[in-house]
Formats: sequence, C-alpha cells, structure tokens
Amino acid sequence: MPPSAANSPLTVALIGNPNTGKSTLFGALAGVHQRVGNYPGVTVEKKTGRMNFAGEQYELIDLPGLYSLAPRSRDEMVAVDLLLGRQLDSRPVEAAICIVDAANLERNLYLASQVLELGVPTVLAVNMLDVARARGITINLALLAKRLGIPVVGVQANRRMGIADLKIALATAVRGNSFSQASRGDPKSGQNDASPPGSDSEKIHAPPAKPLFPPAFEASVAKLREHASEGDSPLPAFLARRLLLETGGYLERRLSNEFPDEIGQWLAAEREWLSAAGCPIPGVETAARYDWSRQILEGIVAAPAHFHATTTDRIDRVLTHRLWGLLAFAFVMLAIFQSVFVWASPLMNVIERLTEAAGGAVESAMAEGAFRSLLAEGLIGGVGAVFVFLPQILVLFFFLAILEDCGYMARAAFLMDRLMSRVGLSGKSFIPMLSSFACAVPGIMATRVIENERDRLTTILVAPLLTCSARLPIYALLIAAFVPDASYLGGYLKLQGLVLAALYALGIFTAVAAAMLMKRTITRGPILPFMLELPSYKWPSPRTVALRVGERCRVFLRNAGTLILIVSIAVWAALYFPHDRRAVAELEAEKQALRQKIEKLEESDPAKAAAVKQLERVRREIEGAYQRDSILGRAGRFIEPAVKPLGWDWRIGCAVLASFPAREVVVATLGVIFNAGEDDDPNSDNAALKERLHAAAWPDDGRPLFTLPTALSVLVFFALCAQCAATLAVIRRETNSWRWPAFTFGYMTALAYIGALVTYQLGTWLGS
Repeated sequence: MPPSAANSPLTVALIGNPNTGKSTLFGALAGVHQRVGNYPGVTVEKKTGRMNFAGEQYELIDLPGLYSLAPRSRDEMVAVDLLLGRQLDSRPVEAAICIVDAANLERNLYLASQVLELGVPTVLAVNMLDVARARGITINLALLAKRLGIPVVGVQANRRMGIADLKIALATAVRGNSFSQASRGDPKSGQNDASPPGSDSEKIHAPPAKPLFPPAFEASVAKLREHASEGDSPLPAFLARRLLLETGGYLERRLSNEFPDEIGQWLAAEREWLSAAGCPIPGVETAARYDWSRQILEGIVAAPAHFHATTTDRIDRVLTHRLWGLLAFAFVMLAIFQSVFVWASPLMNVIERLTEAAGGAVESAMAEGAFRSLLAEGLIGGVGAVFVFLPQILVLFFFLAILEDCGYMARAAFLMDRLMSRVGLSGKSFIPMLSSFACAVPGIMATRVIENERDRLTTILVAPLLTCSARLPIYALLIAAFVPDASYLGGYLKLQGLVLAALYALGIFTAVAAAMLMKRTITRGPILPFMLELPSYKWPSPRTVALRVGERCRVFLRNAGTLILIVSIAVWAALYFPHDRRAVAELEAEKQALRQKIEKLEESDPAKAAAVKQLERVRREIEGAYQRDSILGRAGRFIEPAVKPLGWDWRIGCAVLASFPAREVVVATLGVIFNAGEDDDPNSDNAALKERLHAAAWPDDGRPLFTLPTALSVLVFFALCAQCAATLAVIRRETNSWRWPAFTFGYMTALAYIGALVTYQLGTWLGS
C-alpha cells in the first residue's frame, strides 16, 4: 500500500480480544495524545490517538474489545465497517495491529484470522509474554511470522517493552514492503526467539495465511456476492461470508437497504442447502478457524502437559468464591468509599480556602451591585463550590482504574453474573452498568455490546440509577455537613463512609429491582449465556492509571467550565432579578442607619457588636426578600407545597429545579442560593457552604432548615432521580424514540420522590 499523501496521517486500527492489554498498548503508543468522541452517525465511542515515528504521523484507532468480527452488535458492526472502509466520514484503515494474549494464542488467533481475511496490512502483537513464560509456555515467534506471512512482534505493553520493534514493523507493513527482522522475540533483553539475521524468516514475501472454508461454502459465497451486488459497489467477500454465517439477523437488518427484497429468503434456503451438504451454519466457521489455528501453531507453541497452579489461580480460589468472593468485593468497595473522604480532605480544604479568598477579594474590591454579585456569587461561588469536590472524584477513579488494570474488575463481573441471571439479564449487562458508576452516558453507550435488544433496553433504562460521579459532590457536601463524624473499630470505619456506601448500595439495589420488574413485564425475554475471560492478575501500570484518571479529570473540568458555568450564571440571574429595591426600601434604610451607627462606635464598645449582629440580620432579611421575589424564588414557592412533606423549603426546591441539566450543578446552585449574609468585616473568614446550610432556617418559626432527616431526604432524592439532560438525550439516541427517555424520567422521578418522602418522614419519626 502506498504511503499517504503529505500531511495526512496514516490510519491504524488496534484490535484484539478483551483483556489482552489492547488499551494499555494504545496508551503506550499514543501517550497523552488521546481523545474520545463518537463515530459519525452512531453512538459508539471512538478513541483515537496520534503517534509520530520515522517522520510519519499515525492516527491510532482503539477499537472495542472483540472476540469475533461477527457483527452481532453495534460496536462489532462499526469495527467491520471501519476495517472495510465503509464507515461514514472516517478514512479507510491502512493497517491493523492485532493484539493477542501469548498464553491463549489458539483462541486469540480466531479473531486474527478474521482480520487477515479483510486484506488489511496487519502486524501481530503478541502481548503478555511474561505471563506465558510464568506458565511454562514458549513461543517461536520467528516461525509464527513465517507461517502467517505477517510481522509478529513480542511485547509487554504494561512495561513498554517491544514498543520500538512494533513501531518498526508497523511502518514497514504500512508501506507494503517486505520487512526486515519481521518477527521480534521476547522483548526482555537477551531472550529472543527470532531467527538470526540472514535466515529465511528475516524477510517475508508470502501472502498472509487465511483459513480455508469447504468448497461448498465458498461456492455459496460467490453466488451471494453475485446475487447481492447489483449496485456499483460489489459486496465484499468478508460480508458475504458473514451474511451466510450469521443466524441472529443483525447484519441482515443492518444491510437490508443495500440488498434486493428477497435476500432473506435466499439466505435461508442457501443455509439449508449448506447444512445438507455437510457445512452446518454457523458451526462450519468455528471448525475452519480453529483447525487453521491449530495447524499454524503446530510446533510453534510448547506448553507443559499439566499446568501448575499459578498465583492467579490461587488468588481466584478466594476472589471468585461464591461467598468469600462477594465478601471481598464488598470489603474492597467499602475501603474505596472510606478513602474518598480521608485522602481527599486536605486538598479539598485548600481549594475551599482559595475559592473563599477569591470571592472575598472581589467583594472587598468592588462596589455593591449586580456585577459584583455575579462575579462573587454566580461565578466564583457557583463553580468553586463544584471544583472543591474534584479531589474526591479523582480518588474514586484512581482506585477504580487500579482495580480495572490489575484484572479485578473482570472478577467482579464474574461474581455479578449470578445476580444478573436472577434479575433476568446476562453478565454482559454488568459491564455497562459498572461503567455507569463513572457516568451514565458512556454506560448507556456501552450497551451496544449486548446482542439481545430486550436486555439492551433494560440495561439502558436502569443504568441511570447507578451512582455516577456527578452525584458525588452533593453526597460529599451533605454527608460532611450533617452526618456525624463518628468512628468505629478504632477509627478504621467512619460513619460518613458508611453512609456513602449505603447510597451507592441504594442505587445498585434499586437498579436490580427495576431490572427484575422490567424483565417480567415490558422487556420480557430469554436469558442469554455470558462469556467472559478472566485475565491474569498483574501489577497496574502507573502510566495507564494516570491516563485514565487524567481523562476523568479533564471530563469533569470541561463540564465544570461549560455547563456548570452556564447554569451557575443562569441560576444567579434567576435568583437576582427582578431585584426590585422598592420592595425592601424600609430594610435598606435600616441597614444604612446601622452602618452609620457602627462607624461612630468604638471597637471596645459592647453596643458595636450588637449593632453588627443586627446588621447581619437585616442583610439576611434583604437577601431573603430578594430571593423570594426572584424568578427562581417564585418557581420554588410555587412547588413548595409539593416538596414540604420531604422536609424541603422553596430554596431546596429551587436547587432541584435548577439541577435538571446536570446533577453536579446542584452544589453550585446551593452555593448561589445560600450565599447571603456575609460580614462586612474584611478580616472575617468567609463561611463555607456547609456552614451556611447549617445556619439556614424556616422563616416562620426559625427552626433549622437542614436536619439529618432533611439532608438524608435530599441525598436519597438525588440517588434516584433522573436530573441529567445528557443521559436522557443519549437514551433518545440509543433507542431512537422519545418514549423511553420520557419513561425513564417519569419512573425515576417518582422513585426519588417516594424515597425522599419515606426517608424524611421515617427519620423525623425516629428522632422525635
């Protein structure tokens, strides 16, 4: 293949089975030059990166982890379309890096054989050689390269070993030339299975070896291509084979507009003929590809007759046990939640002090008015109130990234498969639901790996119930402010961490109950088997963990810098205007009189302290009057009768209304709403938001607005509500209907209201 035009990057796809280290290898090649988006026209995540090597620029595309290129789901179809150059608005792939697990070569070559069938220049990256070596497995990579007819490079992606050799092999493969030192052995220094320079395997000219299907099957492929290729573009042989082999119907539905109307009947008849001719569908593919894999690997892979128990095996005896595994999982999650509060506190305090200092500096430097209020309360107070929780979000995802990279998350999915099957779903639903703990949007998009449409719809509808990172700021604020800082077991177990874990558990159990109900009613259907490979345990890569945490940090800051900023300004404006001074004329006159009185009194005069306290009361009354008469205040007072049984007043109702675009802005909204009543003394400390919440009171009798039952009521509401416009929008895109986002918003809002009502009423009754 000729090189690309000048200044145009060469497109390279990374493809491999799940848990083969593909994402780690992608990070090693692309470094920090990564970005995540969507493929045009479809809601499938597209992760790309840039790499420069030997004066050439490469655009790397990290395809979803696949076991096969049989397109039975959206992500598999996107991978096939991309590799065939059929993906809209995406440049054709000029080469592919196929990543395989050195300890499971025979099974991994199944996918590799399909990639070779596409005719794309391919480099085989044999990863995790250290794991294979620990199991007593040796591989002759030079002979493997010679038999396959493609470059084969041994790598250890987590330690960045073999990356330079992989880049060399990729560069030569893209150019379409025979490659020097085509097979690279074990990247560990001094351990090389490659043949010496000058041997026959040093340069490979043979075409890539491909599996051979029976002649009868290939004859049917030729007939199908002739039958279906009536347009200008002939049907690729790969898609023709897939149409014959697939019995689930996804590919046929996906390509139905490209074929004659009677293609379905023709395919059914041809499959029956093939079965009668000794080519059962789809079993013929499995037999052909695994026969090919065994022939390719004969004499190449040497393995002990009996595998000894590895460290992974010994650990899994505990971590995948029916009882001990679940207890270990619960302990790990609880430890993470405890760490969220303990580790993040110092940095949170620093950010909070900086935010307060910035707001105080603005108030001291500017005259009172709308612009000062916008800067101090709308911008600094609103956005700063959210930024303070960034350390907790980073701590949470730091631990999740470690668990994922070391291989434990696959064990969690395995353990949850038993629960999923009882709910009516397969274990495939657990991975998207697990992703929803970061954000429901990618979690819902991850449902594309679920072939069964009913299971996929059920997972989409319950994924928003799982506690995403957007809920963490409101959790952290109210738990720290109103849940006692009590400790148990010598300080190792904190009540605040237990409450946070309980909120996560509430989301999980509610999602399970909702899924169980849906699978017995609106999405009733059979349970499909779940296949999952458990990778070997390995030390997490600090680079990979840092990249994943950094990505979450960028996403959070990007949201805070756009949506949260816009909403904070909008909430400030809705609370500030109409700001009719005539409504508070008497209070303003009293405030001015008190200021003049304070200026005349000596510092040592006890009357001055009383006057300052009275001035603060008047200021609170003025701000309260402005807020009650504001646009948002009027809306909050309108719904107050509905939210009062939850222990809320109109101000909390305003915060809930304003948080609809995104849950994370509720903290910014509370920061704006409760930002009244600062001292005029520039030397006094600015009160933290939680202190202002403690000081908030009911206007009729002065009793505290926020009690423990009230705080728990708000927490339960946000644990169950659908306050996220982005989530509802992606449900609309994934289901192609407004019916399901409307259903999701309706049932989650009802659950949230009922949960908050029960929490407040029960908590008040118990505390009375």
